[in-house]
This record gives sequence, structure tokens and C-alpha cells, in this order.
Amino acid sequence: MNTPTSSFILAIHRQGETASEDGKIIQRIRPAAGSDLTKATSMADADEELAVRVKNGDASAYEALVRKHQTMIHALTYRMTGSVADAEDLAQETFIRAYQQIDSFNGTAKFGTWLYVIAVHACLNWRRQEARRYRAQANCAEEALVHHGNGAVTGNEMAQQVQAALVKLPVKQRAAIVLTMYDGLNHAEAAKVLGCSETTVSWRVFTAKRKLKSLLTPAGGKS
Repeated sequence: MNTPTSSFILAIHRQGETASEDGKIIQRIRPAAGSDLTKATSMADADEELAVRVKNGDASAYEALVRKHQTMIHALTYRMTGSVADAEDLAQETFIRAYQQIDSFNGTAKFGTWLYVIAVHACLNWRRQEARRYRAQANCAEEALVHHGNGAVTGNEMAQQVQAALVKLPVKQRAAIVLTMYDGLNHAEAAKVLGCSETTVSWRVFTAKRKLKSLLTPAGGKS
């Protein structure tokens, strides 16, 4: 299969080649106006058809899949990391891995769900910089809560506090919350993505909600 080489630069860094100026292997596609591929009446069927075309070497079909799902995947990776830069890297990694593993997509799950599995696994494997990011986000949350504990908090400030609190959750609880509360998956769908039982997802969501409530109160996170 030839590696796609158009606007979404999917060339997986061959030896001797150089990356783009900003160091990214993949550049985000600008949505194409009026694309018939992205307006298919049945997204699942359209995705499966596109995946078959990718397996047959059609680079433009993979660009269409990326264009359709990149916003969803980037939102997931951002909510899992709390960092725009890391979210971009993990979204990029997700689409590289998906391209490399496209032959393993067999249509038993929706393409979007299959991508979620890859993205979540990439996020769960993200470790090296998490401790530093955790401390920075936690400090920001604590400062915001102390400063605004008895006063009005703007929507943007509250969003920042929620994101900071979300990053403080254990990563598996964070994943359960992101998938069910932010991305609208039911517990069965989230269980499939996370590779655990529905009961486990339900427990993680319950526990995470309690921790978030504690973290988002003026005295939260100090007990």
C-alpha cells in the first residue's frame, strides 16, 4: 500500500527524510467544502467502504476518513491530556497507527469506535510528561479555586478549573468520564473501547464524579 502524501502528510518518516518545519509528520487537513465522502447518508457504511479503499492503496480515501474523524479524536486526546500540544501529538499518533493497522479493521465495530480504541490506548500509554503536567494543572486549579472560592467565576474560568480537575483524575477514570460524559458513549460502548466490563465503566464513572465534585469545591482535593 502506498503511503498517502497529499495535504494530510501521512508519510511515516522514512529513513533519510526530514520532517516538516514544525517537526510534525502529520499536518491537520482543512475540511473540504462539499465533499460527497464526508456527507454520506450512512456514516458507518461510508467509513467501511473508505477503509476498503485504503486497504487497496487509495490515499485519498484515508484523507477522507481523517477529515471526518479528526475533530472527534483531537477532542478526545485533549480531554485526556489537558494539553493542546500533547493532544496534537496523540491525535497524530492515532492516525498514523490507524493507517499502519488498517488491515486489522474488519467492520465488526464502527470505524469511529475502532479509532477510539487506538486513541485511548495511545493516551493510556502517555506517561513520561504526565507528572509534570499533572503538577502544573493541579497548581492552576488550586489557585483558581482559592481565588474565586467566594466570588463569581466566569464560564471560561470554570472550564479551565474543570479541565484541571479532570487531569487530576486517575487516567482510567478520566477515560471513562471523557467517553461517557463528553463524547456521549453509553457504558457498553465505553467498555468496548476501554477493554473492560460495563460494571467497571460504571464504577469508574461513579468514582470519578465524586472526585470531580470534591475537586471543584473550595475545599476540594485537600482531604
